Amino acid sequence: MSTSLSLLAQPKWRIIDQSSLGPQFDALHSFAMDDTLCTSVGSGDSPATMRSWVHHQTIVLGIQDTRLPHLEDGIRYLEEQGYRVIVRNSGGLAVVLDEGVLNVSLIFRDTEKGIDINRGYDAMWELIQVIFASYNVKIEAKEIVGSYCPGSYDLSINDQKFAGISQRRIRGGVAVQIYLCATGNGTQRAKLIQKFYEEGLKEAETKFTYPVIVPETMASLTELLGEEVTVSSLMLSLLTALKELGGSLVPASLSEEESVLFDYHLQRMIDRNEKFLPVENES
Repeated sequence: MSTSLSLLAQPKWRIIDQSSLGPQFDALHSFAMDDTLCTSVGSGDSPATMRSWVHHQTIVLGIQDTRLPHLEDGIRYLEEQGYRVIVRNSGGLAVVLDEGVLNVSLIFRDTEKGIDINRGYDAMWELIQVIFASYNVKIEAKEIVGSYCPGSYDLSINDQKFAGISQRRIRGGVAVQIYLCATGNGTQRAKLIQKFYEEGLKEAETKFTYPVIVPETMASLTELLGEEVTVSSLMLSLLTALKELGGSLVPASLSEEESVLFDYHLQRMIDRNEKFLPVENES
C-alpha cells in the first residue's frame, strides 16, 4: 500500500454526511464546519473524519476573485442566473456548486512526522481511483488549462476535468477537500464562470492573471463515463472504499464543545463575507 493510500487506512472513520440537507443548507456553514472539525481532529478530540456535503445553486469565490475590478457586475450576473455567491476561507478561485456536485472533506490529524502536502492530495486522488477502478478509464491529476479554479491536482479523464482538490490546515488538522461533478453539464457550469470573469474584468488590466475559461475542458462523471453517476451512488462508493481500506465507519454529529467552536467559525465566515463582498450582496 502506498504511503498516501495508507493515510486512508484509519482504524476508525467518523462520518458526517451533509449531502442531502437540501437547498436551505448554507455554504458558509460548510466552511465553518470543516474548520471546526480540523481543530477537533487536530487536537485528538475526534478521530479522522469524512464529511460529505452538497450545496444548491452556489458559486464559491476565492479571495483573489474579490479583487476583480468589476466584481459587483460579475456577482450581479451570477445572481441573475439564480446563484448565491459566497467567499471561502481557503485558496483557489471560483467554482460552481449545485445539486449534481458532491463535495468531500477528509480530515486527518497532522502527526509528528507531518502529512506532506502532496501526500494529502495523492490520498484523495488514489481514493477516487479506487472508486472507479472497475471502469476502463485513466484518471489523471494535472492542471487542466481552461478549466475554472485550475490547479496541479485537477482530476480529469481524457483531459476533461471533473474534480478539483484543495487543502486547508488549522491547529494540527489537515482537511483535504474535493468537489466531484457527478451529474449535469460541465460545459454549462464552465460557461457560467467564463461569463462571471468577463463581467468582472471587462478587459481591465490586472496584476493577477485570471483563468481564461474554455468551457469544453469541463465535464461531469456522468458525461465522461457514459452512464449515470449520481451524488448518492458516489456517496455509497466512497463509504464502501473507505471501509475496505480502513476500519469501522461511525456516523456522528458535532459534540457540545464542537458546536460552540462551530458558532465561532461561522461568525468568522460571516464577517469575512461582509468584508469581501459588495454591500448589496450581503445576506
